[in-house]
Amino acid sequence: MTKRTITTVIAAVGLTLLLSACANQIDAGVAHGADVPGFWWGLWHGFIFPWAWIGSLFDSDIAVYAVPNEGGWYDFGFFLGVTVLGGGSFFGSKKARRG
Repeated sequence: MTKRTITTVIAAVGLTLLLSACANQIDAGVAHGADVPGFWWGLWHGFIFPWAWIGSLFDSDIAVYAVPNEGGWYDFGFFLGVTVLGGGSFFGSKKARRG
């Protein structure tokens, strides 16, 4: 690596850390309680994302992401729902059989 590349990488990491220091979980809609969506709701919302997104184009009462939610666990469930159950890379990875 050249000195310029190293300097660019250090500057990018520093800028990322500086911007991430501005994040505030309270403003992100993170909440706690029995009625706040957590992991399982995130998984479900991720799974139905394609249909919820289409519905949200026609009805403003339909949302694809629950706010407020429990934060990281909801996000993790949503991510799994979108990528695994929702067919993120699952259906695209199937190869056609050659007879």
